[in-house]
Amino acid sequence: MEQLITNHNELRQRGFRALADALGWVNAVRFLGEYDAGTGNYTEERAALLPDHSIDTLATELERIQEAARLGAAP
Repeated sequence: MEQLITNHNELRQRGFRALADALGWVNAVRFLGEYDAGTGNYTEERAALLPDHSIDTLATELERIQEAARLGAAP
């Protein structure tokens, strides 16, 4: 069983070392550059974009989609 690394600094150092050993230093840095914190407020954006359906509405829609798929029709 692997030992849990509780020291955050040690975890970062060992993690980057493992990444660099696997990819090489340049590719490890490039890989890490692919990630960023992003911007905005996910919770607010999600609430604004997604409809607020009840569980009954969602269940009915799921049944409709499943029936359409069973009949080979587009949902």
